[in-house]
Amino acid sequence: MSQIQPIITASEKFTHESLWSKAFTKFIHDKIGMVSLMIVLIYLAIAVLVWLGVIGQDWDQMMTSGYQMPSAAHWFGTNINGQDIFERAIYSTKVAFEVGISVAIGATVLGALMGALMGYFTNTIVDELLQWVMNCLDCIPYFLLVAAIAFALPNSPYSMHLAMTITFWTGTARVIRAEMIKLKNMEFTEAARALGVPTYKIIFKHLLPNTSHILLVDMTLLFISAIKSEVILSFLGIGIKNGVSWGIMLATAGTEVTGGHFSNFFAASGMLFVLVLAFNMFSDSLQDALDPRKVS
Repeated sequence: MSQIQPIITASEKFTHESLWSKAFTKFIHDKIGMVSLMIVLIYLAIAVLVWLGVIGQDWDQMMTSGYQMPSAAHWFGTNINGQDIFERAIYSTKVAFEVGISVAIGATVLGALMGALMGYFTNTIVDELLQWVMNCLDCIPYFLLVAAIAFALPNSPYSMHLAMTITFWTGTARVIRAEMIKLKNMEFTEAARALGVPTYKIIFKHLLPNTSHILLVDMTLLFISAIKSEVILSFLGIGIKNGVSWGIMLATAGTEVTGGHFSNFFAASGMLFVLVLAFNMFSDSLQDALDPRKVS
C-alpha cells in the first residue's frame, strides 16, 4: 500500500491540473515555440530600449552628406539624406510594437464585449443590431475606411490605430459569439441562473473568462495583422505621419533600389520578415498548446 499511494496521489494531482498549467507545460517543450518566443522577446527588448531613450534616438540625424555603404560606424549604411539606416530600423521596431499592441488589445477587448453580448442574447434585437453593424463594417473596403478616418482626424496621430481597431474587432466578435452560444447552454450557466445570479455577472464573470484562451490566441494574430497593415499603409502614405516605420523605409527604398542602393530595403524588409515569421510560429505553438482537444 505504501508503494501504491504516491502513484494515486500523483495521478489525482495531474487530473486536477488546469488547462493553463497543462498548456504551459506543453508549450515549454515545443522547441519551435520557445525559439520564436525568444525572437519576439528580443524585438520587444529593442522596442523597450527605444521607449526608454537608450537606443535608436538618432534616427532623424543627418550624419553624412549622402549615401554611405555599411561600415563599423553605420552598420546598414546611410540613406540619401545621410541618416543612419540601422538607427531608423531600430526605431521602427518601437513603432511596430506600439501599433501592434494598441490595436491588438483594443480590437480584442471590443470584439470580446460585442461577441459576448451577441452570443448571450442570440436571436434578439441586440444580436441582430450588432451583426448588422459588423456586416456594414465588413462591406467597407479596409483601406478606404482607414483613409476616411485619417481625413476625418487629420491632426490625430492615432487615426490609423482607430481605423484598424474598428476594422479588426469584427473577426474576434464572431468567434466569441459562437463560443458564448455553446457556453450559455452548459450546466454551470443554468445553475447560475437558477441561483439568481445577475445577467451581467453570468456574462462577464462566468462565461467570458472561459474564452480567455481563444482571446489570447486571437490577440497574437491581431498583433501580426496590425503590424503588416501599418507597413502597407505607411508605404502608401496614409500611415505613420510624424516619424519613421518599416513601411516608410520601404517606400523611400523604392527609388534607392533603382540606383543600386539596397541597404534601406533589406534592413526594413528583413526586420519585418523575421518578426512576422517568429510571431506566426509563436501564435501557432500557442494555439496548439491551448487547444483543449490536444491538451491531455
